[in-house]
Amino acid sequence: MQENSLQLAELEPLEHRTAVNINKITLILGMLFVFAPLSTDMYLSSFPSIAASLGCGVEQVQYSLSAFVLGLAVGQLFYGPLIDRFGRRLPLLAGVAIFTVTSLLTVWAPDIATFTGLRFLQAVGGCAGMIVSRAVITDLFDEQQAAQALSAVMLVQGAGPIAAPIIGGYIHLIGGWPAVFVSLTLFGAACFILAARGLPETLPVHDRQRQGAGHVLKAFGNLMRRREFMVPALASSLVLASMFAFISGSPFVFMGLHGVSQQQYGWLFGVNTVGMVAASQLNRLLLRRFSPRTIFIRALLVHVVAAALLLALATTTHLALLMLPLFFCLATIPVIGANAVAAAMAQSGRHAGSASSLVGVLQFGLASLVSALVSMLHNGTAYPMAAMILACGLLAGGVLLMGRLQSHRQ
Repeated sequence: MQENSLQLAELEPLEHRTAVNINKITLILGMLFVFAPLSTDMYLSSFPSIAASLGCGVEQVQYSLSAFVLGLAVGQLFYGPLIDRFGRRLPLLAGVAIFTVTSLLTVWAPDIATFTGLRFLQAVGGCAGMIVSRAVITDLFDEQQAAQALSAVMLVQGAGPIAAPIIGGYIHLIGGWPAVFVSLTLFGAACFILAARGLPETLPVHDRQRQGAGHVLKAFGNLMRRREFMVPALASSLVLASMFAFISGSPFVFMGLHGVSQQQYGWLFGVNTVGMVAASQLNRLLLRRFSPRTIFIRALLVHVVAAALLLALATTTHLALLMLPLFFCLATIPVIGANAVAAAMAQSGRHAGSASSLVGVLQFGLASLVSALVSMLHNGTAYPMAAMILACGLLAGGVLLMGRLQSHRQ
């Protein structure tokens, strides 16, 4: 089947859609998925400069990160129903346009309140890429193939966080923190052009949901009552929240406690992200032999053990000892995410957009909460970051255990 056959996928049954070559759309979906990590990772090392420029404390700049993550959660509420009703392309292009414009406006923010508000709107626009990517994959593939496709997208996505903190640090040296947001503006414009020209509509007109808000709320309610959906969705969301505990706490732990420079911080951040990319690739190979659920459970076990070791080493003065368990904690996150989300989305039926929306709300709602908690619990040590990473993993394990117990009772 030729690449342009994707445009005809809406006329074919699922077993024929799976023959579509995903190489063409993987890059586009990966770039759309990367809005969030780029928008967070590129400006982390600029926190002190932003605070000085806008006349506020660094802790106030940290709350702009929480506002961004909250915007990701809020935006998910709208895009899911919209893409189920109007198709995938139009809401996606609108969201990317919002991201691009607000990225540019952030450059001229006169104070921290305006800066934080624009960061919130930037996230509302940028989250369209994530939710549409998941829905497009669900449109085209079954659960096993969707897990492989999500791993491929996360592999592309992983290249962004590897380069983002490094590039962000050097861009800051050249043009200060405003140059970082100019770069995000250019990236958003490029993604808009690529999506407009290279990403076809994957939701047939006859499969679109024409009902109003009441029907959308009913769809959310039905999904939340389905244990097969909620258990993997909630567990994966808790594990993703541990990533934001790291993002929120690592600037202080690396630069404050261990005295690394802005550029060194970027390289250390990139090392951890290399592990995430490698794990995503390994997941694609493992899916040839194991089910997504089996890989998900085993990866979560590794995550919890590594997080416990990280907490035990929180007071070490040797950064290398801290980096080792942290590496494994972060490497398991995309493995858990791809397989758990694929398992949850397989239960969505004709409501893939609403299901993707609900997954996003859970993920970034919890991430916003955990990010804020790390800032609130700041005590001059690595304990808040390490403790929240472990707590998220343990809670995810608890969700799985409770789901299994309820299944046995029935």
